[in-house]
This record gives sequence, C-alpha cells and structure tokens, in this order.
Amino acid sequence: MIALDPRYAWLRRLLVFTTLLAIWEAAGRADLLNPLYAPNPSQIGSALVELFGDGRIWPHLEATFSAALGGLVLGILVGIALGVIAAMVPVIAELIEPVMTLLNAIPRVILAPLFVIWLGIGLASKVALAFILVAVLIFFTVFTGIRQVDRRLVERIITLGGDRRALVRHVYLPSVAAWVLGNLKIAVGFAFTGACVGEFVAASRGLGYLLSFAQSTYNAALMMALILLILVVVLIIFSLAGRLEKRLLRWN
Repeated sequence: MIALDPRYAWLRRLLVFTTLLAIWEAAGRADLLNPLYAPNPSQIGSALVELFGDGRIWPHLEATFSAALGGLVLGILVGIALGVIAAMVPVIAELIEPVMTLLNAIPRVILAPLFVIWLGIGLASKVALAFILVAVLIFFTVFTGIRQVDRRLVERIITLGGDRRALVRHVYLPSVAAWVLGNLKIAVGFAFTGACVGEFVAASRGLGYLLSFAQSTYNAALMMALILLILVVVLIIFSLAGRLEKRLLRWN
C-alpha cells in the first residue's frame, strides 16, 4: 500500500477539483450538457465577475449578513439564558422544554411565511427566522450541557464550602462555554439558513432574494454563482469560528 504524504493533501484535493472542473467545462463546450440546466464553470465565473464588477452584490451581502449575524447573536444570548434558567429551575424547565421540543420537531423554516406576515418583508422577519433556528439549538446545547455536568465536581465544590456563585463560575459556566463554542459552527450555518430562506420567501434584497430572482428568470449560471458565493462565505465564517473555538477552549 502506497503511503501518501499528508503535507500534500491540499495539493491532491486541488488537483482533483481542477480536473473535475476541466471535465465539466469540456462537456459543456462539446454540447453534452444543456446550459439552461448545467452552465459551464466559465459561465458561472462570468456571472460572479458581473455581480462584483457592477457593485450590485454589496447591498445584498450586507442585507444577508445583517439578518444572519443579528439572528445569531440574539439566538445565542436568548438560548443561553433560557437554557441556564431551565436547567437550574425545574419548574421553568417544565414550561420551556415542551415548547422548545415542539419547535425542534417541526421544520422551523416553514415559519418564514408567518414571520413575513407578522413583520413584513424587511430585515426583521429574516432576523426572526435566523433567531428561532439558533435559539432552539443553543437552548438544548446549554440545557443538556448543564445537566450533564459531572456531579463529582459539584459535590467537591460544595464540600469545600463553595456557594451557588462558585458553582456557576467554576463548574456551570465553563461547561456552558464549551458546549456553546462546540456548536458555534452549526449555529452559524443555521443563522445563514434562516436569513437566506427568509429572503427567498419574500424580500427586496439579499442573497436569498437574488436566488429567487435567478430562479424566476431561469438563470442557472446566476443561481450557481450565488450558491457558490454563499458556500464560500459560510466556509470563511466556519474557519473563523473554528479558530475562535480552539483559542477559547485551550483551557478545556
């Protein structure tokens, strides 16, 4: 069996990716693929260049980022607060947990039309959808994280004379931080899903709005260009979230 040098794994992946693009481009130029459904990579690249060349993409990027990041921050804050309260107060858990379980059971993106009716086609409805997606995830992350804290640590803190504040500071807070940061990438993906789906349903700008426009005009090159752009943006944020997670969890 031939051993592959792990240092050149990125080069092998790049070679495979480039080869696939070349085959795709050649098949398109040989009229083996219908450009209406499967445009060439060069056509997708041209659509991307056009989007950035005339500058019309920036307001849409700003709208999507605003909705996604707004929903992400609100979802994390509210999810942590509700998760901590429910985990520490059993009576509150009896009220909150069934609601969160119900929200988690249904596809939350189907709430998008309802939020549009309630909040209009502006930024608020997109933030609300991203918020719901993130808040439910973070709630169960925190709720489960606190309940799975090692009871021996709690007993030791109490034995050493620690009060509730000491438990929160030295046991529960580190546990919550580890669980939340461990699910940060998923939360980012949910936030952008909520923003883009909300824009796809009804909006005046945003990447989801552009996707809806490209679909209605059967512009497959623009659709794939936008999908590629969203993928690149999310991958960049995933990378930043991963770096943040590693930096903040060094103590763990």
